[in-house]
Amino acid sequence: MVNRLRTGIDVLDRKLDGGIPAGSIVALTAQPASQAELFLYELTATRGTLWLSLDRTAESVVASIEQTPANTGDPTVRHISGEAPLDNAGKLVSALPETSNLIVDPLDVLEAQEPHSRFRAFMNDLQNHIVNTGSMAILHCLDGREVPPLRDTTEHFADVVFQLRTRTTGDEVENKLAIPKFRGGRAPNDVIKLDLVEQVSIDTSRDIA
Repeated sequence: MVNRLRTGIDVLDRKLDGGIPAGSIVALTAQPASQAELFLYELTATRGTLWLSLDRTAESVVASIEQTPANTGDPTVRHISGEAPLDNAGKLVSALPETSNLIVDPLDVLEAQEPHSRFRAFMNDLQNHIVNTGSMAILHCLDGREVPPLRDTTEHFADVVFQLRTRTTGDEVENKLAIPKFRGGRAPNDVIKLDLVEQVSIDTSRDIA
């Protein structure tokens, strides 16, 4: 039986028969103005985590993790800057230990690098290392006003795709999670309505037509 790695979010782990298969790449697509980071915060509580931040400084990420009321761990946070983010990220990925979490936040910066063949090479190396170490990679993909040209490539490489959709309806913010792709397993065919306030949980309120 394939070893499963918990996401730290009980509702998802139950839906996914215990979690994500070890050696998987997960693409989490969500709007920038959403609570998607709660998924990342709660993942850090499951096992050792390397968090690669492409936008925010390491200090900013650490502060946000410390301030969140969600259950978290103590991840190693590295800020990837400079003119060669793919090379710098690749070096850190290659040192990822066995059965670990890797968070890339956001992946958009790497998807925008040229030539495009270098991004594909990075994703192939990432996939090989995640499989060899029995780890899990979560790629935070911003689904905003500008979507990188290589987003299709990312979702093709990904073993699992989480699509978080956030919208304001009437006087409430509504969050729904779909899992359209689950390579090597069974993808849930229902959309999950989530409550993303202090942690990730199911929204049990009943919709009124």
